[in-house]
Amino acid sequence: MAIDPISTQDGELTQPLVVPPPGEPVSSDLEKVLSDTSLTSFGRLKKAIPMELYSLFRLAAPVIIVYVLNNVTSMSTQIFCGHLGNLELAAASLGNNGVQLFAFGVMLGMGSAVETLCGQAYGAHQYEMLGVYLQRSTILLMATAIPLMFLYIFSKTLLILIGQSQEIAVAASLFIYGLIPQIFAYAANFPIQKFLQAQSVVNPSAYIATVMLVVHVVLTWLALYVWGWGLLGGSLVLSFSWWVIVGAQFLYIVKSDRFKETWTGFSIQAFSGLWDFFKLSISSAVMLCLEVWYFQVLILITGLLKNPEIALDSMAVCSTILGWVMMISMGFNAAVSVRVSNELGAGHPKSAAFAVAVVTLSSFVICLICVVIILALRHVISYAFTDGETVANAVSELTPLLAISILLNGIQPVLSGVAVGCGWQAFVAYVNIGCYYVVGVPLGSLLAFKFDLGAKGIWSGMIGGVTMQTLILLWVTFRTDWNVEVEKARNRVNKWKHKKDEHFIN
Repeated sequence: MAIDPISTQDGELTQPLVVPPPGEPVSSDLEKVLSDTSLTSFGRLKKAIPMELYSLFRLAAPVIIVYVLNNVTSMSTQIFCGHLGNLELAAASLGNNGVQLFAFGVMLGMGSAVETLCGQAYGAHQYEMLGVYLQRSTILLMATAIPLMFLYIFSKTLLILIGQSQEIAVAASLFIYGLIPQIFAYAANFPIQKFLQAQSVVNPSAYIATVMLVVHVVLTWLALYVWGWGLLGGSLVLSFSWWVIVGAQFLYIVKSDRFKETWTGFSIQAFSGLWDFFKLSISSAVMLCLEVWYFQVLILITGLLKNPEIALDSMAVCSTILGWVMMISMGFNAAVSVRVSNELGAGHPKSAAFAVAVVTLSSFVICLICVVIILALRHVISYAFTDGETVANAVSELTPLLAISILLNGIQPVLSGVAVGCGWQAFVAYVNIGCYYVVGVPLGSLLAFKFDLGAKGIWSGMIGGVTMQTLILLWVTFRTDWNVEVEKARNRVNKWKHKKDEHFIN
């Protein structure tokens, strides 16, 4: 048997871990507890739950912080631009919430292929493959960034085509031009982020995001109010901040001793097996983008209502609240993806299944607490966004539907994370198409226009689509044979390992 050192959080080496030959699962304290027949079911749960909760929150908390801080970084640019004038606010909002969100979804989705492969390879102790996957994903995402760049370049024409005024389109395109370097920063950032998460290394990304937010706010203030760079300057500073985040994370990987096994330098092997990697990346991107676009399509439909202003305002308030709560769920999404992929790669079916149950329940309970708070504040919560009493009443009417959405999103993102950990992205993409676009959008349109339910009808349609998707994923997850998933993970890891060996021999 081979001996592998495992790095601790501060980079020092712990006791060496015995790595068994291929096909023999690695021992795990959690797996031992769950398999201990000398304990009662309650005794196993009593021991296993604290172990899993520790692993879960150690992963989820920093990831949530990173998502929040990255969102606040982009939002701060929008706020600063908004103080330049209403036109600048509209331009920055279109750039941030329109074009940039589209590119963000594509890149984050494609990057989740690294989450599957790196997580399972790390669990299987195929450490040297993690660096190869990181480089391979970066190559593909950089190539994808090139066609996305043309979307940015021709943004003015596209905005005019969808009905924006000439003045807003010109201002927004100026802001969007400055975001072009950000596309390529996304292409480098998400593979690095998933590479780190697969190894349960999440705190450094949170530290970097925290420091960079402070630096970004200062630089944006200087660029807009001292140097007078305007919209283009604000977006260029945002792109620069993302590149600093990328550089800091990569420097940490290169310089830290804890990645000696997983990062062995740049390799020509990154250019092999790109087609298979691309197919998994595209499935991942489609899965995520269909979810992101779903909300955008519903907002566009809301604009077609008889009195769209109040409906759009109330939808905007509720969707913003939902978005903030979803950041918590997305942290659990990343955590369960890492836990499941690691345990499957290590050959631990019981630990993988147990992680799914604990993460899902934890996320649901936290979202339930959020629902209680939001329902208690339903009549006043809109005043954080606007002073209008009419909007406040509209938001109050939508709040019960918002509460249902939050509860569903306490489960659905976790199940999507399970899908990423298992490599089910292609299947979930088909489920999303059916549930969101065959059921959700038509149902929302029917209720809004035919039955004259307005924004409540559109939101009810959204709930219908998400409910159907959640039930399908729950059913599939419940019926999963985790021993089979372990075998699939082993075959996937061996497949890519053999590709590497063949390339080396040739």
